[in-house]
Amino acid sequence: MKFKDYYAALEVERDASAEDIKKAYRRLARRYHPDVAKEEGAEDRFKAISEAYQTLSDPEKRQAYDDLGRHRPGEEFHPSPDWETRFRRDGGQPQEVDLADLFEQMGFGAGGWGRPAGPVPIRGQDLEVATELTLEQAAQGTEVSFNLSVPTLQSDGRVQRETRSGRIRVPRGVIEGERLRVPGRGGAGIGGGPAGDLYLDIHLKPHPRFRAVGHDLYLDVPIAPWEIALGAEITLPSLDGTARVRVQPGMRNGQKLRLAGKGLPHRREGAGDLYGVLQIVMPPELSERERELFQQLADASSFHPRLHLEGVPTDG
Repeated sequence: MKFKDYYAALEVERDASAEDIKKAYRRLARRYHPDVAKEEGAEDRFKAISEAYQTLSDPEKRQAYDDLGRHRPGEEFHPSPDWETRFRRDGGQPQEVDLADLFEQMGFGAGGWGRPAGPVPIRGQDLEVATELTLEQAAQGTEVSFNLSVPTLQSDGRVQRETRSGRIRVPRGVIEGERLRVPGRGGAGIGGGPAGDLYLDIHLKPHPRFRAVGHDLYLDVPIAPWEIALGAEITLPSLDGTARVRVQPGMRNGQKLRLAGKGLPHRREGAGDLYGVLQIVMPPELSERERELFQQLADASSFHPRLHLEGVPTDG
């Protein structure tokens, strides 16, 4: 039969403690489990890890394995007659079998004969799905559906992809980049381990009016030059209707009007704010009368917007 280095498979030394062997198995099984691993050969590696653990986790099997001596992995060898006398319990004659089959025939098990040591329970894989919501859905709460293709380990050791679908309730007040956890809706556990979790990644669709920054909303507000100069009362839209707000005389381009509590709601109580960002705009075309009035303003005004640029030295 061909020798298998079970210690190398678990990446531990031959004098590793039982606890070190268990920890190594947990770590490697999570890494190479077919539900998780994407690298080539992961399924074969997972089987080798499980086989090694089945032997080294049982004190009698481990002692029998250690007494086989050291050999190169893949090297042909046969147990010595003394080993057969001490450890073979099935009464059979030496035969060409796989090393794993040999230990199975011995009948060793954790705690006595005929009770093979089971694998350490491993928690299932966490799954992740992304969803896009409108601002209105984020503000009010909604329900979203999902479809996932999940790799699942079958009883015969094969990996098969299965489609998983369902619906998830999204509470009001979620924001861009939030990650919702749904316990127990992830991949199935191994060896009696608990199921993993399902994570829902929240993304907000672009809105024709508002920009969301956390729970606050921003709205560009076009305003005429005379409104910004004289002051005005204007109507602004919000997610739940409209609101009247006062523009104070002399406000500047880019200044913000704050509407408290008109942003996205928080999960339990309260809400963010809505900010109207003033953007001075001109009429697309001036009538003759408008042109005359602007000319009168230019003639009467002593305001010089570029005064600070005059007299500035230049290179050369």
